[in-house]
Amino acid sequence: MVVRKFASHEEADAADVEEDLRLTPAQRIQILLDLQAWKNPDADTQRFARVYRITQLSRS
Repeated sequence: MVVRKFASHEEADAADVEEDLRLTPAQRIQILLDLQAWKNPDADTQRFARVYRITQLSRS
């Protein structure tokens, strides 16, 4: 864990953006999965819900 001190909120926000831009796509996905597992400990065994919509096409 790294603790940093900033002079302003704007400076801290800019540092967060810079750090986020340095992440690889794999690291970003891992963070997403870690957050999902933190929210729901059984998340790794669950699947996303299927969402679909049936629409009636109009004949023109």
